[in-house]
Amino acid sequence: MKKKVLVTGATGFTGGYLAEELVNQKYSVRALSLPKQNTEKLEKMGVEIVYGDLTKKDTLAAAVEGVDTIYHIAAIFREQNVPKQLFYDVNVGGTKNLLESAVEANVRRFVHCSTVGVQGEIENPPATEEAPYNPGDVYQDSKVEGEKLALQFFKENTDKIEGVVFRPVGIYGPGDMRFLKIFKFVNSGKFRMIGNGEVKYHLTYVTDLAKGIALCGQKKEAVGEVFTLGGNEYVTLNEYVKLLAEALEVPVPKKRVPLAPMMAAAVLCEALCYPLRIQPPIYRRRLDFFTKDRAFDISKAKKLLGYNPSEDLKTGLKKTAEWYKKENLL
Repeated sequence: MKKKVLVTGATGFTGGYLAEELVNQKYSVRALSLPKQNTEKLEKMGVEIVYGDLTKKDTLAAAVEGVDTIYHIAAIFREQNVPKQLFYDVNVGGTKNLLESAVEANVRRFVHCSTVGVQGEIENPPATEEAPYNPGDVYQDSKVEGEKLALQFFKENTDKIEGVVFRPVGIYGPGDMRFLKIFKFVNSGKFRMIGNGEVKYHLTYVTDLAKGIALCGQKKEAVGEVFTLGGNEYVTLNEYVKLLAEALEVPVPKKRVPLAPMMAAAVLCEALCYPLRIQPPIYRRRLDFFTKDRAFDISKAKKLLGYNPSEDLKTGLKKTAEWYKKENLL
């Protein structure tokens, strides 16, 4: 009999790839979905859809019933136009509801998706899993609280459930819309490097990540651990933009903008726009991309999980660029 697994967030980018990976591995896959989300692709793969809301515990019983492993991917991400409290309601309160429901349903293992963002800017890259928490915005702070909650819950319920936490680095690949903006800027020749471009940047190709997440639910060595899942290589932002241009077959951007005036403009835009509930055209968090080191050590996942990313950055960016072109998104 096939093991039944539950994936939250399966209607999203990462969760969708994970559901597909688990279907390909012959699991019986169930997805938790809000009623108005598009589940057509999941249904075509043979995924069972159960409707529920993480913020309402009484809607989760049907989703967790008879499940061996839960992969908890769903989260409120970097949406700008939502109340700050929603980040905590979903990323902390929703996690708590699902953990409690899992124990009540005798689920064997719970795999919790955190983010390397909980460690914020990395002072001495590459960072291991032991680097301190250093969240830089409300999303990252809510993910810190959600991760701490999960780890404490696992510690207090070791006799009832096996717990694993993983932190993905920047996720990209065909279907991703988050990195589309920089692809478009580089493709159009409008990209400007802000600052010196020497900060380190780390990505993970989505199919490699999906395989790593699956391993978190399978390996006995994973229980009680925290893992960083990323690609084999990290590069400077200058190198990343060069690889992007090569993937898009356009000239490498050469123009630069000093950081200081851009930071001053971001502070001013926030002061003017946020009180009026207007999305600022530039804000400090957007500048993090140009100013903060984000490079991570994935050796623990390789050693304990057998995690083995196969997609190098150059090839992955090329595949992503080709998908954007095919979909007429550039």
